[in-house]
Amino acid sequence: MSPDPWETLRRSTRARIGLGRAGDGLPTGELLKFQLAHARARDAVHGQVDFDRLAADLAPLPTIRLKSQAGDRSTYLRRPDLGRQLHPESAAKLADVPPQPWDLVFVIADGLSAGAVQTHATPMVKACIERLPGWRIAPIVLGEQARVAFGDDVGEALGAELCLLLVGERPGLSVPDSLGIYMTYRPKRGRRDSERNCLSNIHADGLSYALAADKAAWLAREAVRLRLSGVDLKENAPVAGLSAAEVNNDVLT
Repeated sequence: MSPDPWETLRRSTRARIGLGRAGDGLPTGELLKFQLAHARARDAVHGQVDFDRLAADLAPLPTIRLKSQAGDRSTYLRRPDLGRQLHPESAAKLADVPPQPWDLVFVIADGLSAGAVQTHATPMVKACIERLPGWRIAPIVLGEQARVAFGDDVGEALGAELCLLLVGERPGLSVPDSLGIYMTYRPKRGRRDSERNCLSNIHADGLSYALAADKAAWLAREAVRLRLSGVDLKENAPVAGLSAAEVNNDVLT
């Protein structure tokens, strides 16, 4: 039997390539794999984060649990706008937090993958904190039915200089548990997406906790130094043993 010419390429990607055919359709094995991946993606979107367990995992770090204006999962999926806004009762909770000049607030939002948040959020937060010694960090906010802009309301209410929001990313057919980090300098309601920096694809087969935390900490320090975030803040942090100068000299291209 001749070797499969697609085998080498399959070892280099998680994409579905060279699946073969059975009559007019896919081979049964590949069809079943596709259906399983689709089911896992649907489960990720409709899943619920166990925030009590998440708070326990983060201990002894202080946490505060808040909600968006999306009252349930169905509303959250149908009304993205409500997931971006802090519920009035949660705003009252934040008002009870003693005012301090917080350098940073972490917000953990369930987003579109409960599994990503449950698995990756705690080690990511801890890895980031380790790389930001001396920073005044607010109680970690656990945001239920929350989207990225939810962090703007939270950060503004606390008066935090920087918000790092960790969120479950929209699942694909190859990765249902990918975590993203969105960083916003001086968060406030009305911030545009172009005013944020994003690190994505944090999962077992993607960006590691260590590398993601290195990048997040570098971006955080630069955001505070330059007093901005978003498209005007370019990442040129050292990577894979290369200096920032080497990166700037386009050695990676």
